[in-house]
Formats: sequence, C-alpha cells, structure tokens
Amino acid sequence: MQFSLHKEDIQSRARAGTLHTAHGDIPTPIFMPVGTQGTIKAVDHFLVHSQIKAPIILGNTYHLYLRPGNETLIKAGGLHQFMGWPNAMLTDSGGYQVFSLSHKRKLTEEGVTFQSHIDGSKHLFTPESVVDTERIIGADIMMVLDECTPWPCEYEYARKSLEVTHRWAQRCMLRFQETEPLYGHKQALFPIVQGSTYADLRKHSAHFIAELDAPGYAIGGLSVGEPDDLMYEMSALVCDILPKDKPRYLMGVGTPANILENIALGVDMFDCVMPTRNARHGLLFTRNGIRNIKNAKYKDDFSPIDADSDLREDQAYTLAYLRHLFVSGETLGLQLASLHNIHFYIWLVREARQHILKGDFFEWKQAMLPKLTHRL
Repeated sequence: MQFSLHKEDIQSRARAGTLHTAHGDIPTPIFMPVGTQGTIKAVDHFLVHSQIKAPIILGNTYHLYLRPGNETLIKAGGLHQFMGWPNAMLTDSGGYQVFSLSHKRKLTEEGVTFQSHIDGSKHLFTPESVVDTERIIGADIMMVLDECTPWPCEYEYARKSLEVTHRWAQRCMLRFQETEPLYGHKQALFPIVQGSTYADLRKHSAHFIAELDAPGYAIGGLSVGEPDDLMYEMSALVCDILPKDKPRYLMGVGTPANILENIALGVDMFDCVMPTRNARHGLLFTRNGIRNIKNAKYKDDFSPIDADSDLREDQAYTLAYLRHLFVSGETLGLQLASLHNIHFYIWLVREARQHILKGDFFEWKQAMLPKLTHRL
C-alpha cells in the first residue's frame, strides 16, 4: 500500500492525496461506510459500489470473529468474496467493541478476555490472534489491537492503558511481519495513537507510533463523549507529529461538521455509523441542513430529498413519499434514507477534496459549517 500526497491547503492543514491498495485507488479525504458484520445496515452494498461508488468500506474484527466465524471466512476466501465487495476494505481490530463491553471483559498484558454478546461464551483476543483473524478476513487495511479508554478518564488509567496499547502494537507489528496474506493480495497494518484527552500522553503516543514506521496511522479514543473542542485539540496535536507522507485515519468520527473540521487539521480517513444509524431514525443530512423526515410538514412536500443531489434515488423519491414509508413502517424507507446519508457523506469528502485541489478549501469549509448543523 502506498500513499501519494498531491496538495496541501494554504490556510489550513487539509490534504488531498491518493491511497493505493490492491483493490483500487482511494482518493483522500475519504469517508468509509461502516459494514460491521459484512453488511452496511439496511443497504444493498451493490448500490454503494455501483451508484455511490464508495472506494472503501469498513468491517469489524470482533463481530466477524463471532459471526460468521473464522472457519466460514476461510472457506469463503475472505470477506471480499463472502460479501461480494470488489473494492478496498478496512477492518477495525475490535478494540472499541471490547471497550463497550466493559462489564463483560478483563484486560491483562496478554490481551483481553471477553464474553460474547451473542451467547455469553468466553473468548481471548491477543495482539497475535487479532492479526491472525484480520489475515483471515483479508482486509486491505488492518488495525492493531488497542484499548479505547472512556471519557472522562483518570490520567493514571489513561497512561497505563496507553503503555499497554503501545506494547500490543509492537506485538501486532511483529505478528504481521511473521505472517503472509492468505488470498493473494497485500495487506497493510496501521498502529493506533491513544492517550485520552491528555496532551502530553497524546504527544508521547504519536511519537511512539510514528517510530513504528507503518504505512499509515490511526487516531483512536476520540468521539467517545468528549467535547468537540477537545477532539479537535487532540487531533491537531497528533497530526502535527505523524509523518506527512502517510495517511491518517481518525476512528469513529463523526458528524459532517466534525469531518470538515478534522480534514482542516490534516486527517485523511474517517468512518462512523452516524449516516446509517441516523437514517434509520428518519434524520437526513443534506447540503442545506438536517431534516427529520417524520415531521408532519413533509406530508405533502413533493420536492426531492435534497434538491442539489446527483444521486438518482434522491431525484426519483420525494420527501412526502419517504415520510410515508417511515410512518407506514416500510423497510424501503430505511434503505432510501441510509443510501441518501451515505451518499451525502461521500459527497462531502469528495467536495472537500476538490476544494483542496482548487485552493479554496478554507473558505468553502467556513461557508458549509453553518449549513451542516442547521435544522430544516
């Protein structure tokens, strides 16, 4: 995997580049739709590929390890073949899911023992076993095992957790070097910067992770409840330290405004469940603000979902029809809303890229931000 940096914005630290993978080139900045269990919830991923043309999606090691399981994935020839996805793929190591199961897991130097949320069975994730599972999944980009600390978090806990995460990262890198891809295409492994919202810990972690000389780097432990200003502060600190010639991935972020602000700080890659999760509750992101499609005012509104959109479904289906689907409990409503929101996020990062290349990203971002948070 290689990364080409094409242009940096003069008034911010925004970057436009291209990430070259075995399953195609990825223009950055990029948003990765979340396909946790080998599916993007409520959406046919063929449409995400053929119409939205997303160059990369995300899967999750924790969930795929539990279902369908490593044996099935090996027989299928990896997740690309199993789900019929032709483009690039990234897998999270499952560290965040383990964090969310705090009452069902135990962390030690060896790894993390946890209970399955499905049947209560006990399992052990070690840095080595996670790399093995991600080899089996076959993602183009793999994540190391880390601990995602909660917010707020005591300094001493964050410090100790950070040191464990660093040692786990070293073990993951070693395991990666000792093993080979299973399906004929090369894979890359990204280590993860942690440190909660403590500036000295973030700086220490960024320097440590940068010295691992990986093909790319992730920033974890943000978007876990901290104020946006703290997120931006930590992101800026880390991006100032990580190498300029490698991609930077901010995990689990976020709102459209969060994405634009972090692009301005030098982040290249994003993922978040927000587009599809909000869509299933009837919240639609548009170029002019956020709509709650279940509101009665859309009952007789026969205009497109987003008048400026270039997605065919947005032009074919009206606000009134989509509201009808939601109030009637029709699952097509979930699919159309989810497809729209994914398209919006992909449009947003593509538009950001064009403005970086054009040289007016900062002005465009400042004009867009009030619209993105406006409730229609």
